[in-house]
Amino acid sequence: MEKLMTIWTDSGFYNLELGQALMMFIGIILLYLAIGKKFEPLLLVPIGFGTILVNIPGANFIDAPIYAADGAMLEAGGMMYYIYSVGIKSGIFPLLIFLGVGAMTDFGPLLANPKTLFLGAAAQFGIFGTVLGAVALNATGLFEFSVMEAAAIGIIGGADGPTSIFVASKLADHLLAPIAVAAYSYMALVPLIQPPIMKALTNSEERKIQMVQLRPVSKTEKIVFPIVVLIAVAMFLPAAAPLLGMFCLGNLMKECGVVDRLSDTAQNALINTVTIFLGLAVGSQMSAATFLSAETLGIIILGLVAFMVGTATGVLMAKFMNLFLKQPLNPLIGSAGVSAVPMAARVSNKVGLEANNQNFLLMHAMGPNVAGVIGSAVAAGVMISYFS
Repeated sequence: MEKLMTIWTDSGFYNLELGQALMMFIGIILLYLAIGKKFEPLLLVPIGFGTILVNIPGANFIDAPIYAADGAMLEAGGMMYYIYSVGIKSGIFPLLIFLGVGAMTDFGPLLANPKTLFLGAAAQFGIFGTVLGAVALNATGLFEFSVMEAAAIGIIGGADGPTSIFVASKLADHLLAPIAVAAYSYMALVPLIQPPIMKALTNSEERKIQMVQLRPVSKTEKIVFPIVVLIAVAMFLPAAAPLLGMFCLGNLMKECGVVDRLSDTAQNALINTVTIFLGLAVGSQMSAATFLSAETLGIIILGLVAFMVGTATGVLMAKFMNLFLKQPLNPLIGSAGVSAVPMAARVSNKVGLEANNQNFLLMHAMGPNVAGVIGSAVAAGVMISYFS
């Protein structure tokens, strides 16, 4: 009987606390959103599963000292500990994700219509505006965000998960879990968040604007562009070189046509493998002790505000540019200036088709969409360079 009691008192059911149960329930919700609603399933499945793992009583030792007893999954020296330390804390996983994203990106729409670069740049206003907002919240007494923490939170406004993780790992790694979850959640909710903002800031005539067909882009332009972008940006802002360098390398492998095997690996096997471990590592940081706090609520709210502001400023920039352009832009493509590739571009196309069933905006929206990826990498470089 004594041995049975020992087994019972050592079990997870006996030691389960309310906060751990709540976080496990949140993990199940993330799995439901991924599987049932298909919201970013490639990331929310491993994040949700990792959240359940880390909140099982007796298994949460990811922060334990290196001399802790062996055997538990999350002990220092265990699988989850090394996945987080090697992949997230070092910033390696976000860089490898950017390599794969670059290999899947087509800069053609941006090169065919360079004006859309301004839309991608304008959408980054949500990032910098939220940094000021996070600092301003300190005056309320409800939150206490340092400038470095505010900078890490602000990156959520770019709707770029890997960049958010990379910046958080450099400036505020203790906030990595809520920042990562907020960034990927808002990426997944693009089809719900963006349309009301787009419609509120445009009238029916603006939404019906049909744009002219894009010019063909030569292979030489596509090969030269990532090299020029890397050199031009990194020379002025070296802190942006890691993210932008991996992104441009992936794109160059795709466009040069002489390393198809490497490009295929980056687009498929590599990015898929890294995504599994990235999601588990993020989920492993969602313990009840660190996640259930007023600070996390503040991050979630500020992240939403940042994303909404980024969407709005992209649309407003397109409307402003139309004051000077002979061939007007459809303002809806400005919302694609956030970095959620290609979901934001698809939303622009969908809303455009609702206003005019002959209005195909997808390729036009891809211009500001990929510009937003570049813009978020540059913003990350600015934050790291200025605040670290």
